[in-house]
Order: sequence, then C-alpha cells, then structure tokens
Amino acid sequence: MLNQNMFLDIIDGTIPDAVSIISGGSKYPAIKGLVQFYQIPFGGVLIEAEFTDLPFIQNNSPAFHGLHIHEKVDCSDDFANTGMHYNKNHTHHPAHSGDLLPVLNNNGYSYMVFFDAFLDIKDIIGKSVILHEHRDDFTADPSGNSGEKIACGIITTVKRRSYKDIGRML
Repeated sequence: MLNQNMFLDIIDGTIPDAVSIISGGSKYPAIKGLVQFYQIPFGGVLIEAEFTDLPFIQNNSPAFHGLHIHEKVDCSDDFANTGMHYNKNHTHHPAHSGDLLPVLNNNGYSYMVFFDAFLDIKDIIGKSVILHEHRDDFTADPSGNSGEKIACGIITTVKRRSYKDIGRML
C-alpha cells in the first residue's frame, strides 16, 4: 500500500524531470502557468500545475478548463498546430494518454497536484500542454468538447543547473 505522504515527499525540494511554462494566446494573453512533471520510480508521473490570470467564463463563478497533453510542439498561431491529444495507445476519448484532470478556475487561480499512472516522462518530452476554454466533458471523441485552446506550453527536460531560472521566467 502506498504511503499518502509519499508523493508530497517526492516534490518537496525535488527538481522536476520536465516542465512546461504556459502562456495565454491572443484571446487571454494574461494567462500564465507552470506545469512540472516528476517521474515516479515505480511508474507513472506526478504532475504539479499552477495557473494565474485564468478567465472568468461562467458569471465570475468557479469554472473548469480542460487540460491536455497534445501531440505536437508548436505553440504559435494561437496554438492551431499542436495536433490532437497525445494518444499513445490509440484509444477513444477520454482514455487518451494526454487526457489530464480538469483545472478548477477559482477566482482566476488554480493549483493542483495529481498522479498519472499512464504517463512516462520520456514519452511526453517535446509535446505541448494545452489549457482549453471550457471543461472536458469526458465523453465526446476526440477532444471532449473542451472548446478553444487558450494557453500553451512546451514540455522540456529540466537542466538541473538552470532550474532556479524558471521562477524568474514566469
């Protein structure tokens, strides 16, 4: 049985294996975020994500946004070229490898930590993290009806020496 504090112990003071620095597109340019990925020794990835300046979409009340890993690494042109959800095993939605937990927008801010047993760091390097305007319905194939891509970041390997510079980039 897993120790409940084990995952928090992993990220406490540990440098992540990969990161994605998130920036908003032309519709919501103020969005900023950082998604950190930690490879777990027994398999899977622990994901820590923080977003600021999220848009108020549902009458200024908390809203959910879809969060996915997409196949391609191109965040230009309002993220039109990021491809489909990363789908290593060619499954139907919502079982794509790139389908992540929804982001809860609470007064423009979100912080979350979760474990994904189906990911591996080596498979997601060079892919993109996309934040969508609406929540994922976990039903509609292929994208979950999650609306426009509103923010994007590229997943890159962390160079241990330069990790302290990431905070200055946000």
